[in-house]
Amino acid sequence: MNEVTLNGSCLCGAVRYEVVGDLQRFYHCHCSRCRKSSGTGHATNLMLANARILFSHGEALLKRYKVPDAERFTRQFCSECGSSVARFVPEINAVVVPAGSLDCPVPIQPQARVFWDSRAEWSCGDQELPRFTEYPPA
Repeated sequence: MNEVTLNGSCLCGAVRYEVVGDLQRFYHCHCSRCRKSSGTGHATNLMLANARILFSHGEALLKRYKVPDAERFTRQFCSECGSSVARFVPEINAVVVPAGSLDCPVPIQPQARVFWDSRAEWSCGDQELPRFTEYPPA
């Protein structure tokens, strides 16, 4: 895949980053760790090879958490607002970007749902739920 440039930030805007690299994968992960980490039914991450991260703002605010018994589950986040941001993962020699932290369009659509058998029973099963552009009427 061609080299891409992606820009993102945390919820409070204190941390801002740019990632440049080869976009390899774009997955929804349903593993229990991603669910716990995101507080949702899945985490959506992009993986870029041969990538570099430049933090233009807030690098001193970054914190990392590695699950002690996990081979490669690490989270990097803003210490002010807790939002996950891009991180280098040496075990796979790639940069992982939480898609929700991006401030730009992504040039591809998600390619797969991984750890599907680990999904929460309430997650992503009902495609018939009503859809609203904002909160539904009270």
